[in-house]
Amino acid sequence: MSDKVISFIQPSRNNLKYLQWSYNSIRKNLGYRHEICWADDFSDDGTWEWMQEIVEKDKNVRIHRNEGPRRLGHTILYDTLVDMATSDIVMIYHADMYATPNLDVEILKHLEPGKVVSATRIEPPLHPDGPEKILEDFGIEPEEFKEQSLLNFVDEIHQGTGLLYGPLALNRETSEGIFAPWAIYKDDFTSIGGHDPLYAPQSKEDSDIFNRFILAGYELVQTWKGLVYHMTCRGSRFADGAKRNPDGQVFMKNRETDEWLKQNERSTRNFIRKWGHFVKHDSMMMPIIPPKYNIGFVVENCGLEHLRALEPWCSDIYGDWVGHKGFHVNQYVRQENWETDFDIKKRVHSNHLVLSHEYGMKGKPKNDILVYFDCSNLTDSSFNIITRLPEILQDSGEIGEFDLDIFNIKVNSLKTYEKDLIICKTK
Repeated sequence: MSDKVISFIQPSRNNLKYLQWSYNSIRKNLGYRHEICWADDFSDDGTWEWMQEIVEKDKNVRIHRNEGPRRLGHTILYDTLVDMATSDIVMIYHADMYATPNLDVEILKHLEPGKVVSATRIEPPLHPDGPEKILEDFGIEPEEFKEQSLLNFVDEIHQGTGLLYGPLALNRETSEGIFAPWAIYKDDFTSIGGHDPLYAPQSKEDSDIFNRFILAGYELVQTWKGLVYHMTCRGSRFADGAKRNPDGQVFMKNRETDEWLKQNERSTRNFIRKWGHFVKHDSMMMPIIPPKYNIGFVVENCGLEHLRALEPWCSDIYGDWVGHKGFHVNQYVRQENWETDFDIKKRVHSNHLVLSHEYGMKGKPKNDILVYFDCSNLTDSSFNIITRLPEILQDSGEIGEFDLDIFNIKVNSLKTYEKDLIICKTK
């Protein structure tokens, strides 16, 4: 066994029964040599009191509490705990994950500086199946958890006597990709600035840092013999846990909390502002990162709904906002500034002269790429082009002017900026 020690990083908010279940699995199956770092995010279910009891008995547990009154979220608390961790290796680990035997051995077997190693998730069928995980139902709540059946299942995988999954079926132990839980050297984590608080309290912070791992040159590896059982999405997304229908089938669909839905929308918009695209990855969860360009939209007939839809997809947007239009635009700027660390006032420009290339106005847009269009002609198909514009520009690879659908596109430079985003500088 490796003498390396892992610090398990576990924020929790009103997840006491899952955290207890997770803690017991770490200590039962991995022993007491690894450090566990907990953050209680202003829970009211007895989590903090229980943490204090455990730390009196288990000297390899470190605890932190957000005293409130507002939730910080795991985007912030992950990094708080990484700072607290005393090990050289940290593992981002959800409160609803059960550690199976040899998880630590299999992670450490592959981990080295410049590499991020993920475990493989075994999950009940709460979400669609995918090639990067194993879908098996060993319970959807700790009260019905079939522990021995899971352990037998994992032992068969280790011994190669049961059904072989993923790369194991091809006599390979690893694949490329990333999903929690993942382990990294603390120095590698801190050197890129950790998670971006832009996404606090949660959602898309993982996709953001995964992109940055790739751009920083880190290797992303998933081990198929290091296994966790993941009950998935407990906490604010599905606050009342999983359910079974009368036939015993499990489901989560359409049961998200209003809090999570609102935050997910906010974080999605901020991810697009930062990266210029939706979250992208292949079937094995390996990030796909299109180029980040400096794009300006020059628009006509742009109402408030158009503005809200378009603004995240560009660096700047220039419109014919005067009179009552200007009032609504200013209202949008004020409201949206509450939802982001981006200064929306610096992204939205009201200049009725900036309508077409016929005008020789001062204050001409300085963006590398300018996209001219009339919002009254905007369709779902046209908007889809906007969401794919980085890939379209990358494929064209040409300086100059061209028309595409309703858009007139002037490319002055194809300079890309995605590598400027590697290090989080917003803390």
